[in-house]
Amino acid sequence: MANIASTDTPLAEPSLNGQKTSYLPALISLGVLYFMMGFITCLNDTLVPFFRKGFDLNYTSSSLVQFYFFLTYGLMSIPAGKIVQRIGYQKGMVWGFCIAAAGALLFYPASVFHQYAVFLGALFVLAIGIVLLQVAANPYVTVLGPARTASSRLTLIQGVGSVGTTVAPLFGAAFILSELEGATASSDAVKYPYLGIALLLAVIAIALSVLKLPVIKTTASAGNNADQPAVKSVFSFRNLNFGIGGIFCYVGAEVAIGTFLTNYIADVLAVSEKDANHYVAYYWGGMLVGRLAGAFLLRMARPQTVLAACGAIAAALILVSIFSDGYLAVWTMIAVGLCNSVMFAIIFSLSVNGLGQHTTVASGLLSTAIVGGAVVSFLQGVIKDHSSWAMAFIIPVVCYCYIVFYGLNGYRPGNRIDQPAPDVI
Repeated sequence: MANIASTDTPLAEPSLNGQKTSYLPALISLGVLYFMMGFITCLNDTLVPFFRKGFDLNYTSSSLVQFYFFLTYGLMSIPAGKIVQRIGYQKGMVWGFCIAAAGALLFYPASVFHQYAVFLGALFVLAIGIVLLQVAANPYVTVLGPARTASSRLTLIQGVGSVGTTVAPLFGAAFILSELEGATASSDAVKYPYLGIALLLAVIAIALSVLKLPVIKTTASAGNNADQPAVKSVFSFRNLNFGIGGIFCYVGAEVAIGTFLTNYIADVLAVSEKDANHYVAYYWGGMLVGRLAGAFLLRMARPQTVLAACGAIAAALILVSIFSDGYLAVWTMIAVGLCNSVMFAIIFSLSVNGLGQHTTVASGLLSTAIVGGAVVSFLQGVIKDHSSWAMAFIIPVVCYCYIVFYGLNGYRPGNRIDQPAPDVI
């Protein structure tokens, strides 16, 4: 899933108690953190078909799982940044795990009373913890080691997160969706899996609280210098304005496809939700493969060109899928995950290009735009309830068309929308 990178300049203390700092415990902690964030976020793709059948919901109502989860990015990203600024990055991560554990623990009473509204409230609390983890953890990636290897560390950590997103659908199929077959209206299948997740998150929080991690300080954003032209508002930057829409569309399309992929495949292949959910792992697995390949590709190709090409291919794959059937329809939709892999990093970097002192504020705005995951998936559910899968998947196609526009023209970093700007290399 999307990972917002901090745009402050974090500085790690060079030593602890006069000794050379060991970054290994912190790197392991971040690996566990990113895995859990990816795992929990993508487990929602299993909850959507589970709740739809268990509570006899339509697609609009079942999409509220993603709506309430990603709504927290719109509401909490900026407040979370202020919280982390006040209590520090390590404590921010600890509190993030604690809040996420509390949200997962709420699945137990929600299951006992079999109340969909309580589940949605639990997801909202769980998501607050995930947002806090995102804001607190990302700066560590850039400072735990030499600056020259920061990009490789970021790729590695994101790869670990992609492992979590790949494992989640397999876990959901084995322990949650398998209980739907032949079962009466019940939500017991999520009771113990999420209880286990809550306990695991609590253990991680305790372990993280006692670790001696490198101290990180935050300074002004890089690029704030005398050569930077005076700009009154962060919204004066053309590339940022269109970039906010780019993040909104990218996350919205990615989440919407993942949300309904199980039901879509089940309908196309006429199989059970449990069998269909296994295919979702390939969708998210494409993110892992694409990120590793993209790290090399982006060294040779212009990022904006790669972005436009990936957006166009993603839109084409969806159109082929909805106008075909059988395994061709399934695998072309799954292949969109491979195209998604590099989009977020490119859009984010192009959006903050040349912003100087406004970069930190811009990062918060881009983080808030992740709310697209809530809006686009909800709209797709509404359309599916009133029409067909073909019409519903036109929404992601429109999102990818916007991304193509951003890669071709919208990224150009003019200080104002009406001013031309030089190309970005």
